[in-house]
Amino acid sequence: MKMNFPRINLHIHSNFSDGKNNIKQIVERALLTNLDFIAITDHFTDSWKEWVSKLKDWDKINEYLTEISICQNYVRDKKKKLAILKGIEIDLSSSEKFIKLIKPDKFDLILFEYLQNIEGIAFVKNIINFWRGTSKNIGNFPILGLAHFDPSYFIYENLDILMSFLKEFNIYFEFNPSYPNFYARKNQIFFDRLKETNIPVAIGCDSHSIKSLNNIEEPLEIICDYNLEDNLNILVKELENRFIFDIGNNSQEKT
Repeated sequence: MKMNFPRINLHIHSNFSDGKNNIKQIVERALLTNLDFIAITDHFTDSWKEWVSKLKDWDKINEYLTEISICQNYVRDKKKKLAILKGIEIDLSSSEKFIKLIKPDKFDLILFEYLQNIEGIAFVKNIINFWRGTSKNIGNFPILGLAHFDPSYFIYENLDILMSFLKEFNIYFEFNPSYPNFYARKNQIFFDRLKETNIPVAIGCDSHSIKSLNNIEEPLEIICDYNLEDNLNILVKELENRFIFDIGNNSQEKT
């Protein structure tokens, strides 16, 4: 029997990258489908796929964050029970110099995509430690997650290193219906380790259209199949602590 979890989708793309809809359209659909937590997580990259994103410099990033803030205020004024996270999805094929342009205290959520080996783990550790060293408010550090991560890169070797890394930096694993092969039974050992290590898990649909915003049922069923409800609850409590609802208003906003 499934626990009564909030309805969350923490991986959504707008027309600031390769999504089809603007941020206001996404928020309107999220309200219609009774989602509780959403994250706008547009691409940030200077790699081979840099064409997918408009977020090239801080002028454009500020425009992006301002549009999310406008929607946060809209939801607040309407007294709706929807928390909108300011997120970004960082391509780990990007240059270290480019990634270090990110100011983490401006975001609620940072996703890392294309983590594939222990060299990538070392790269991410270096980035996070740099951010922590330069952040003005370490207590306001964003939630961190792995976007469409393939466990098969690690289950036959370096699994202990991966788990230690996720635990040290409190990084969650995303259950994503766009990549169901990543939570296939062949990766059972990985999910067993998530459970025993209390690594958070989340639901993120990698939505590029408002049509897929609400594709959260299958990931939730798989989370329950792997007995990871407690792991999801770790993430939910984190969200609820950061975005406390008061008559439907989310009370925190990064500016």
